[in-house]
Amino acid sequence: MDKKRSIGRALLIAVIVALAAGSTVLAKPAASTEGAPAGRIAFNDLVEIVAQQQYEAVRPESRSAIALHFKVKDTWHFYADAKTAPGGMNLKVKAQADGLVFDEPVFGESHPYFDKSSGRQLQTFSGEFTVYVPFSIAPSASGEVDITVSFDGAVCSESLCQRPPFDKLLTRLVVSADAAMDTPAFELTQRAEPKIAAETRPIATVVALALAILAGLVLNLMPCVWPVIPIIVMRLVEQAKESRARSIALGLAFCGGIMLFFVALALANIILQVGFGTVFQWGDPFRNPAVLITMGLLLVVLAMFMFGTFTIGIPSSVAGKSSGAKGIAGSIGTGFLAAILATPCSFAILAVAFAWAQTQPLVLSTVAILLIGAGMACPYVILTSMPRLLAWIPKPGRWMEILKQGLGFILLIIAIKMVVSLPKERADAVLYCTICVAFAVWMWGTWVSFSTPARRKWIVRTVAVMIAVLSALWLLPEKKELIDWQEYNAQSVAQARLQGQPVLLEFMAEWCLSCKTVEKTVYSRKDIADLIEQKGVLAVRADTTLRDYPATIDLRDVYREPGVPVTILLLPDNPDPVRLPGVLIRKHLTKELAKLANKKDAKSE
Repeated sequence: MDKKRSIGRALLIAVIVALAAGSTVLAKPAASTEGAPAGRIAFNDLVEIVAQQQYEAVRPESRSAIALHFKVKDTWHFYADAKTAPGGMNLKVKAQADGLVFDEPVFGESHPYFDKSSGRQLQTFSGEFTVYVPFSIAPSASGEVDITVSFDGAVCSESLCQRPPFDKLLTRLVVSADAAMDTPAFELTQRAEPKIAAETRPIATVVALALAILAGLVLNLMPCVWPVIPIIVMRLVEQAKESRARSIALGLAFCGGIMLFFVALALANIILQVGFGTVFQWGDPFRNPAVLITMGLLLVVLAMFMFGTFTIGIPSSVAGKSSGAKGIAGSIGTGFLAAILATPCSFAILAVAFAWAQTQPLVLSTVAILLIGAGMACPYVILTSMPRLLAWIPKPGRWMEILKQGLGFILLIIAIKMVVSLPKERADAVLYCTICVAFAVWMWGTWVSFSTPARRKWIVRTVAVMIAVLSALWLLPEKKELIDWQEYNAQSVAQARLQGQPVLLEFMAEWCLSCKTVEKTVYSRKDIADLIEQKGVLAVRADTTLRDYPATIDLRDVYREPGVPVTILLLPDNPDPVRLPGVLIRKHLTKELAKLANKKDAKSE
């Protein structure tokens, strides 16, 4: 099943599962498992299954059972109900053995679980639970009988499902006419109806469906689409002057062409998802920093597209084919091409929707994409049926461009949400990279025009691409701290000085761009980090971002420095601090650190 929490999710979610009740059997586990032969299998640290026999030995024509004790990691679960489990991923158990006839497995009581992906309360098995497999022994059975138990289903967390590659669990049963069968390891109780939580009212489903259709309607408000609506509709009406039924038929055919475009998108989504062995819920991909960074940068680029910084054109050879189409087939083709022609202005919305669909279950994402197409096609059905309504359509104007730009700000809000979800250090780097990428996009779209000579256009856009790529290569890779920085504490600094340990104080602030430069050009260097380690230097990162921070107060009152960045070295046998203000400190710092005795030498002295 696939996971999720953004505007895109609210826009596209559709739920098609229904709850159903079934019968289970309650079982009373034994207080002790000693003496019963058992098999055991495990999948990573998520699931452990131990098999326990009801009797050590059984007689022919008797009945017995196997208890399968499950232990599932906290926050993980199996789905219990086959009718509501997404993708048929409910827990299934099957046993086989020569001379034994197995009944249906007996599952214990399930527990309600609110599934965020579907918005429903489903039934699950979690924690420690037991599944019982009753069986009868054939009259001809004797000796040692090997029992094979196989499993199917997915073990899931809130955001991720995995189908464990379980090995078959094996256990051995002894069949003998002299078997005592007087001390069962466990007993089965009578059947009882499972406690199924009441189905929640699908209000959220109705709202989500309405929003999906609304998203398609919004596509018709894009500046690229709105002016051609009357032209397209009147062309269809003109072709059907002889009858209103003909007009409606052509209108439906045109809408079918639009839907064909979205069917193609849905098929592309299915093809891309089929290859995944892991099923994601909404939000699971967004726990991956690479996904957050990529989506954040993409949304910023799409927002700049909405602001008109650059355009996405359709080749004239494609656009020209939209004219002259006749009949039902021509109307279908015209509708398909109309959807394509809408992409220059609706590209941002479609890109976000398609990226969201990649994180959803196949049925849900397919329905959502098709509903967007239905929303886009809806006005054409109405207008071809009642062409007089064309007079009520507002004329194209400045308001459409304002609407488009307003949607750009919504994309920026989503992009910010993506970036701030990252760890702070990476979020800072992504923000700087975003500025560089935005500059490159602005350069690409505004520094040249249609009439710009080809050579100059090639040079400008090559430089723009290089700026974006180089900034990403420099800023986006995750960088581990080479230095074991300690937080600023005046007492720790004083204690280190009393023990004769050299101290390096890097005074910085989060809002200080020069401080970031020092961190990149000095303290991210391996040779500096190695010197600090070799010389046994206590490295302290003194944060002065706010005025009431201890480091801010001591920078002013103790070290008498006016601002940051500044590095201060407190060295043994030197009562005066070595002050290294500014950015260009690497050579001086290396020289001062090299003078110090190595950590081992200092200890031997």
